[in-house]
Amino acid sequence: MAQGKILIVDDDSSIRKVVGFILEEAGYAVRTAASGPEALAMIEKDRPDLVLTDIKMPGMDGIALLKEIKKIDESITVIVLTAFGTVETAVEAMKTGAADYLTKPISRDELTLTVHKTLRLRALEEENVSLRESLEERFNFENIIGLSPAMRGVFDVVRKVAGTDASVLITGESGTGKELVARAIHFNSPRRGARLVTVNCAAIPGDLLESELFGHVRGAFTGAIRNKEGKFHLAHRGTVFLDEIGSLPLSLQAKLLRAVQEKEVQRVGSEEPMVVDVRVVAATNRPLPELIRKGEFREDLFYRLNVVPLTLPPLRERVSDIPLLVAHFARKLGGGRNVSFSAEALKTLQTYPWPGNVRELENFCERIILMTTGNRIGTSEVKGQLDLMAKEQGDFAPPVQMTLPEIEKRAVVDALVRSNWNQTRAARLLGIPRHVLLYRMKKFDISRPE
Repeated sequence: MAQGKILIVDDDSSIRKVVGFILEEAGYAVRTAASGPEALAMIEKDRPDLVLTDIKMPGMDGIALLKEIKKIDESITVIVLTAFGTVETAVEAMKTGAADYLTKPISRDELTLTVHKTLRLRALEEENVSLRESLEERFNFENIIGLSPAMRGVFDVVRKVAGTDASVLITGESGTGKELVARAIHFNSPRRGARLVTVNCAAIPGDLLESELFGHVRGAFTGAIRNKEGKFHLAHRGTVFLDEIGSLPLSLQAKLLRAVQEKEVQRVGSEEPMVVDVRVVAATNRPLPELIRKGEFREDLFYRLNVVPLTLPPLRERVSDIPLLVAHFARKLGGGRNVSFSAEALKTLQTYPWPGNVRELENFCERIILMTTGNRIGTSEVKGQLDLMAKEQGDFAPPVQMTLPEIEKRAVVDALVRSNWNQTRAARLLGIPRHVLLYRMKKFDISRPE
């Protein structure tokens, strides 16, 4: 049974005959062409899995043929054959999109081993694409991607809890996708016809947070020139997502408890309670039990929020999902380009610890796609960008004598510089909404240098 379809292109009939015989004996279906134009005509009629082409040919040489093949079908794998001593030409071919090269004279073992390895890598890449498509069809939960046992557990919980009104507490490291899970819960629930309103408790100053959550009446404080609806009012019959709930000031926790428990809120400056029908989903990357022991978080509020606990695993604990995530980001961020990563490049990505989790991986994919001109990203490009990331993270390590506001300001400036002062991209690097970045820039008096 044939293991794959191979097209051999060489103007030397003896090479075509010998190489074809070896590969047919190895179980491959082999066709041959004596020139580039003949090969292209054959490819148009029937796509091969692999093309073996000589570089030195009259008329259309192997490099020109390679470029034309990639125009027809980017997924066709090409190995170039070159005479000993012209390896520089083979390297040029690999930069153009060749998967590998072989030097003449070719040994039987080297030929079969290289062909087997190349087709195996191609099969793995196709399997990754198939898995991603299967996953997206099976789990229609926004942009949550994962097929690892840990993520299957997350999907199971989301499916079970989405149709209820139970409060959910999502825990996990920064960048693991807690807001995506909150969105999945809301948009797969009976409340999906109403609003999902997000509040980042860490991004809003404490003296403004109560008004932001519950609203205020005119004259409640200086600057309150009109009545304002709070997030709980806006989310009536929908869902409120309270991100970074561990940062909620203790003084507000009793009022939030009443909102969750009694379905009542009270605007700042008003003594009239208002009934709201809201489901609460909260998230944190801080250990709430430890905050409870320190007296920084109410135990009764914790139990009200933690009806259904849901922990998201860090990316380093589900490295098998990285190829799926990379394929998803390549399609999302490719700008119409058919960008793909080689199997070896994906293996390299699976060895990196990803301290910033999925958010860091998405940022990496966006950067490398922007910095790479070709549609095929290999190991060398990946290693170069990973080395650069490691250096940047090492350069950013703050001196121990810096205060927290100084560290925060430095992080904001660093993100702006790295994104060439593009505020949207800088906010994405920091993992915060753009309006929060603008607030921090105003707070620290940060502006682009002239």
